[in-house]
Amino acid sequence: MKNNKFDYKKNSKSSKPFVKDFREFSENLDKAAHINICDISIVNKGDSFSIFGTVEKVVQTGGPTIFSVSDGTGLLSLKAFDGAGVRAYPHVDIGDAVKAIVGIEEYNGELEGEVKKIWKLDEKDKKEFLEKLVKIEKERAQVKEIPFLAESPILDKLRAKMIKAATEIRLAVIQSRPIIVRHHNDTDGYSAGFALERAILPLIEKQHMGNTKAAWEYLARAPCAAPFYELEDSIKDTSLSLRNAAKFSNKMPLIVIVDNGSGQEDLMGILQGKVHGSDFIVVDHHGFEKDVITEHVLTHINPHLEGESGASISAGMLCAELARLVNNETKNITQIPALAGLADRIDLENESLVNKYLELAQKEGYSKELLSDLSLVIEYVSTRVRFMEAREYFEVVFGEPRAQQKKLVGLMAPHIKQLDAKGLAIAKENAILEEVNGITVQKIMIEETFPGFGFFPKPGRSVGLVHDFLKSTGKKKLISAGVMNTAITIRATTEANFSVHDFLSYVNEKLPNAFAEGGGHKNAGSINYLPKYKAKVLELFEEFIKKQK
Repeated sequence: MKNNKFDYKKNSKSSKPFVKDFREFSENLDKAAHINICDISIVNKGDSFSIFGTVEKVVQTGGPTIFSVSDGTGLLSLKAFDGAGVRAYPHVDIGDAVKAIVGIEEYNGELEGEVKKIWKLDEKDKKEFLEKLVKIEKERAQVKEIPFLAESPILDKLRAKMIKAATEIRLAVIQSRPIIVRHHNDTDGYSAGFALERAILPLIEKQHMGNTKAAWEYLARAPCAAPFYELEDSIKDTSLSLRNAAKFSNKMPLIVIVDNGSGQEDLMGILQGKVHGSDFIVVDHHGFEKDVITEHVLTHINPHLEGESGASISAGMLCAELARLVNNETKNITQIPALAGLADRIDLENESLVNKYLELAQKEGYSKELLSDLSLVIEYVSTRVRFMEAREYFEVVFGEPRAQQKKLVGLMAPHIKQLDAKGLAIAKENAILEEVNGITVQKIMIEETFPGFGFFPKPGRSVGLVHDFLKSTGKKKLISAGVMNTAITIRATTEANFSVHDFLSYVNEKLPNAFAEGGGHKNAGSINYLPKYKAKVLELFEEFIKKQK
């Protein structure tokens, strides 16, 4: 007897003769209706169905063999038992297209299919099924376009790229591809990363039939160790992903870099990840001298690519809007654009957009004062958890649940304000002020002024505090610099006409052996250099200011 639809290979249960086994399968096939995985629910417990799918993963436990099967509409774990620890259906492996008769059961609150029979499709039918699978996945990945939370010409220019990014993220979820979200280690970065996390997690759980553990297997979010996606972070992400691919048959990840990723310093990390099969999306608002990133990533979202300023919109604002495209039903992110925008001083350049977002946040019960206090907590906690994911802790910080967030902010914000006040007092006492070319320049020698590792506020924040203080006294043309042995962090008013990027180019031109690198925004950023050239960099700093018109 020849079955034209399936390429039959006898399973590991060899006690039954072929004819009886095949007839039994045929009888079950007649009784078991076909169903799409997405249509299976708890009401189907005890029912039997036939399903088509590709085998995404095979896990041999001490009991049954678990096949993770996807039909494009969802992913279901199929449990097959042929003895404790015995590999059931050894002819079925990852990448095979199969048809199976399964009984729907529930285990530890999760739906699964108990395999009655499983068949491999022959090459012709496999090709036909895979073509249909690709079509289903692409249709499901399509983005349902909705209006942005706030109207903005910048967002309108970036819409096409945001839809592309949302589509790629949705497709990764549908294809059970792990996603890694990497973000800057500050309020804007955490806001951006959290917004995407809130959008992606429910999609993963839905794709995996309510399996809450899948949220940990298929999504990771972590701050970058530096203000860019450096090679060290890339190697860590790659090493862990290769381990999971070898141990659990996971695919190589889609890595989404937010509030970082647009500069020359990000390129090597991205290229290293691509060598091993990772793909990248970048969502950033920082400037760059030359776009070396776009050609190497799936999509690159940055206002500078559209002739707009990165000081007019933040990564948290961009990612909140992107999150809503990824998942139209994303919850608890309406306050994020205002939080991120205020924290990153976007209101100084684009007050109208920040105010639009602030109105939305206030409707959710977030006053401007509360958002400021919340930003304080994020800035402080980020220095303590450092590069841990700390998912559950930041869920509380961002208001899940709101009552606990209120208690946490009420407890910690006053304490952090006292630390800030101490940092400001130290900075004011030790700041060196001088007039250069009609510009007030204040320098703080960080290592000589502040305690060492672990002190809060961090150098960059301390410089920002003392810069804002002096600005509040009426200084219009003002540049503040925190000087360290290997770096200088700079804040400048618009009136001072200072550019961090231009100064970096100036240092590299005049002092190439210092190997200076860095970046940020035009009026706020940092530059690293070799410690030997600290004094010469300071000389160039004053020289550069004298040349400003």
